[in-house]
Amino acid sequence: MTDAARSLALLWGAQTKTGRSGLSLRGIVAAALAIADAHGLDAVSMRRLAEDLGVGTMSLYTHVPGKTELTDLMIDSAYGELYEDADEPRRQPGGWRGGLEFVARRNFELHRRHPWLLAAASVRPAFGPHAFVKYEAELRPLDGIGLTDVEMDAALSVILSHVNGQAQLAASLDAARRDMSDGEWWQTQAPLLESFSRGLDLPVAARVGEASSVFYDGVADPQHALTFGLGLILDGVEKLIAAKATPDAR
Repeated sequence: MTDAARSLALLWGAQTKTGRSGLSLRGIVAAALAIADAHGLDAVSMRRLAEDLGVGTMSLYTHVPGKTELTDLMIDSAYGELYEDADEPRRQPGGWRGGLEFVARRNFELHRRHPWLLAAASVRPAFGPHAFVKYEAELRPLDGIGLTDVEMDAALSVILSHVNGQAQLAASLDAARRDMSDGEWWQTQAPLLESFSRGLDLPVAARVGEASSVFYDGVADPQHALTFGLGLILDGVEKLIAAKATPDAR
């Protein structure tokens, strides 16, 4: 059996059954999530997990074959935090735009809670039940508004790519700020940059850079970029819907 086949069997099987050690697959996954959230995905190992659970390492292998399958289970478990049910995004006020804004916020918040997800998610994932509900839930606000099925999928993909990019930026800023604040970093850079750039005529870059750093109170603001970029994406979707409704106006 391939890794993918083993993962699918575990994802779609019973996860609450308790073994002789008192462990359940769900409990193992929850413990692995706690390690990854605190220390990163690289810190998750079968030995570390066994130590945290107070059991022998070999007892874990009766539930999950290895880290590949465990990671697939962790990803699907995290996706289960997103929505109450598949219709929650569509129930949000504000029509399809409100639904997609809700989807974007929920995904951003998920990645902030579980920053390891950004690196762990695959372009060829093992689709578990929560991943299927996620996809269904996020498509429903787009359904019946004038887009083709392919356009629905593409619009959702663009939104999630934007969210993931800003979540990655936020995680990178968190890591950088643990060693040095943005203000401290700029104090070390500013004198050197002023010296090296002397004589360059770059008034637009200077003006915009200063205004942005004051507005962000730092080098960047992922939350602002998330909201601003999402608005542009949704405006584009709205224009596409309008153009399809009145072809002669294009």
